[in-house]
Amino acid sequence: MKSLQNVVNEAMTWLGQPTVTASAYSQARYKFKHTAFIELNQAAVVENLYSDGDYQRFWGFRVLAVDGSKLVLPDTEAIREEFGTIAWTDGKTAETQGERPYALASVLYDVLNRVALDATLGKAKAYEIDLAAGHLPHTRPGDLLTMDRNYPSYRMLAELSRHRRDFAIRCSAASFAEARRMLKGEGEDSQVVTLTPCAGQLPAIRGLGLPLTLTVRFVRVLLSTGEYEVLVTSLLDGYLYPTEGFRELYRLRWGIETFYGLLKTRLELENFTGTGAEAVRQDFHATVYLSGVESMLTDTAQAMLDAKDTQYPQTVNRAVSFNAVKNLALDLILGGGLETDALLEQLTTLFLTNPCLARGDRNPPRKNTSSRTLLSFHKRQKKHCF
Repeated sequence: MKSLQNVVNEAMTWLGQPTVTASAYSQARYKFKHTAFIELNQAAVVENLYSDGDYQRFWGFRVLAVDGSKLVLPDTEAIREEFGTIAWTDGKTAETQGERPYALASVLYDVLNRVALDATLGKAKAYEIDLAAGHLPHTRPGDLLTMDRNYPSYRMLAELSRHRRDFAIRCSAASFAEARRMLKGEGEDSQVVTLTPCAGQLPAIRGLGLPLTLTVRFVRVLLSTGEYEVLVTSLLDGYLYPTEGFRELYRLRWGIETFYGLLKTRLELENFTGTGAEAVRQDFHATVYLSGVESMLTDTAQAMLDAKDTQYPQTVNRAVSFNAVKNLALDLILGGGLETDALLEQLTTLFLTNPCLARGDRNPPRKNTSSRTLLSFHKRQKKHCF
């Protein structure tokens, strides 16, 4: 969100070193692997968060959401070769107007504790189920995975079953026959059934060594809009996991949508700082790591806000928190002892500044915003957190 040279100048001034050119920085960064940020996220954020067992749960589960999102990439030949492209039209005809490089991001996200446990950057036309299955080694017994309507295939349920992971996944109108009937209002609100793969899927399921039968439960809940929502779940016990609770459970999945909103809008992930494939991966994983650091650092301030007696719950203002983390990041990373404790107190004070109100049960109608209005917002009204 600044010119690269200005960012380099600021960092070198803080370090007390002579400044270097943006070109020198750009060449040097390709000697650095993006996997460093993956390891940092695992060691400094994920392992630290769960080390003492003191974290939020629902029904005793750690609630994890999996979802994918397309990212627009810099249009260079190297990026096209690495990630591939997706064709686009003008929206009026079916004729292709051109192609643009994209990547498919997939994230395994703890929606209650606001931490990404694993993140993958796949090719433009990668299969979401393949990326989701790749997250499963980062889960453990006692996790409950939630997913949207793109995921409830037999193969996905079988992958979860093989790893002995619990799940609650929303069904679309084109999914399992039982779900289609329940979406029409037929039958009971909770039904336990046995699923088998269709003839077309059977060879692939056998080839992957996945189970050929699955016992699952279909749960139907009524939304505030008057529409039905049907979830397929491994939680078969209707007494321990009542039907009414699944509406709140699936509502928690929205946390991963707001996480992508944070990456793309608040942190402007798609405003990449380089035009090579490694630069794109560095930016992606560094941003995921930064979001986890912010979640951990704001935990104390959020607990203080939760303890306040207010009309509406309050949350830390992310524009304030990310700006504070950015300004004090190098001091925090390179500091130690009492100096670090003082910095953490300073950060907590900043995090408590101008909190946001969390007004629940709001369902404002969606507006069809014109391109002109959107352009005006981004040019004249949007406030950058940096």
